[in-house]
Amino acid sequence: MSKKALIVIDIQNEYFENGALELVNPVAASLNARKILEHFRSNNLPIAHIQHVSANPEAMPIFVKGTNGIKIHENVKPLDGENVFQKFYPNSFRETGLLDYLKENDVTEVVIAGMMTHMCVDATTRAAFDFGYQCTVIGDACASRDLEINGKTVKADDVHHAFLAALAFFYAEIKNTEEFLSI
Repeated sequence: MSKKALIVIDIQNEYFENGALELVNPVAASLNARKILEHFRSNNLPIAHIQHVSANPEAMPIFVKGTNGIKIHENVKPLDGENVFQKFYPNSFRETGLLDYLKENDVTEVVIAGMMTHMCVDATTRAAFDFGYQCTVIGDACASRDLEINGKTVKADDVHHAFLAALAFFYAEIKNTEEFLSI
């Protein structure tokens, strides 16, 4: 029998209004993530909160310990006893206890929500798949931002959907919040 766990990636104040790395529609994504989080809580399923911490705050002063930006946003704030794994890299498994936690809880499937679709959500989903987990990404519980390449701006909505489409091609099933909660 399969067992699911939720991975909530980097839904931190830094990505919201007045944060140093504001995303497009982070509030909507966080509210959908909260619905998924409440589902996992009510079913007593494993939950892993991921919190990004700057490995080198002098080089890039974001996600700095002791700042408001590093705090997990109030919409998905962990409850006492829920696991919070701090990470320094986009991949939530790298140099964290996440893999051990999933193994200890006999998890076979992971459900992923969080920030940023094109970076940490992508890296974590691919790593989870490579570790043998069946992956579902809740697309409307993730957010991205405009990116620039070769003097051109790629809009956040296009970035977000391109990365979800790439993950759907091989690595994960992509669902929206209502779809996931209706099963």
